Amino acid sequence: MMGHQPDFQPKLFYHQINLEQRIPANHILRKIGEKIDFAFIYDEVRDRYGDKGNVSVPPPVILKMMLLLILYNVRSERELMNTIPLRLDWIWFLGYDLDSTIPNHSVLSKARNRWGLEVFRSFFERIVWQCVEMGLVDGTKLFMDSSLIQADASNNSVIKKDVLNIHLVKGFNELESRLDERPEENEPKSGTTNRHHISTTDPDASVTRQGPGKATLQYKAHRSPSMQKQKSSPSPR
Repeated sequence: MMGHQPDFQPKLFYHQINLEQRIPANHILRKIGEKIDFAFIYDEVRDRYGDKGNVSVPPPVILKMMLLLILYNVRSERELMNTIPLRLDWIWFLGYDLDSTIPNHSVLSKARNRWGLEVFRSFFERIVWQCVEMGLVDGTKLFMDSSLIQADASNNSVIKKDVLNIHLVKGFNELESRLDERPEENEPKSGTTNRHHISTTDPDASVTRQGPGKATLQYKAHRSPSMQKQKSSPSPR
């Protein structure tokens, strides 16, 4: 017999919800919570807090939030705070409950200002190194990120390749024919514009637009993190 879903009626109390039981044993956040010590930061930042005033968000929670931001590739701190109430695993990892109040996204920027950017970065790197030492980072996967670098060339130097071919002289072809090894053509650039246009002052640059605004001549740089274990030296702090 086919069942029919009844109309949803929210309950006032949920007596059988246990976050601890809802997080799988092999969940990455459970592994991190079991093996990584976040409490070290209490002693590290104790002198940056006063004895009076409003109670701050616990420093270990702030580090965990930043770890979630990076681990799950969240686009912004504001989006992170908006997503936390929707994720039972995140709520559990942060030590919150279903009815806990999620702090404003500004607590992360305030913490960086209070601790100092370099100190904040060193704390985060220390957490990453703990993950490496505990075997949570094994190097089997490599994540690449890219950023655009503005080319030192004027946008006015971009012309159609058909126009450029008209100005090529026979002497160039004659000189190339006398070379022992002819230069190989570079890999074609992506995009319709780059297939038909080229910069006369920087031919290696590509016409690229990121987000709103005009297209400009840019390069794309690819970066990947590199970590190596050192048995004799202590972990960086």
